[in-house]
Amino acid sequence: MTDAQTPAAPSFDTKVVVVLADGLAAWQELNVTAFVASGIATSAPDLVGEPYRDADGTVYLPMLRQPVMVLTADSAMLAGMRIKAAARDDIALAVYTRELFGTSHDAANRAAVAAVAAADLDLVGIALRGPRNAVDRIVKGAAFHA
Repeated sequence: MTDAQTPAAPSFDTKVVVVLADGLAAWQELNVTAFVASGIATSAPDLVGEPYRDADGTVYLPMLRQPVMVLTADSAMLAGMRIKAAARDDIALAVYTRELFGTSHDAANRAAVAAVAAADLDLVGIALRGPRNAVDRIVKGAAFHA
């Protein structure tokens, strides 16, 4: 597809952001990002686009249809962001706690989160999707991931 054929970039009324805890190992950052992004992908039926197809006709799975920003924050900021996001009905929120690095399947992950009160979650990552201005206010102060 040439530049003349490239469709105009759509303007999204929502924003998807992943916020990672400072100081994670690279494999942990990737693991957390993959898990919380998968949660966001399931939060609304129109978030995932059409399947991809290469010039040879091979079909690939669809992905999120809008950009995902990845930021970093300290533990206190992550906790504050979770509180603000959870208080709003228009924000989809996924969490990943430090305990999940030691579990090996979905049921164990859910049990680990269920065992801890919301205020005591040892968050290492969150993802949120919602109105752009609301998401911007919630993640204010977080830094772009380097």
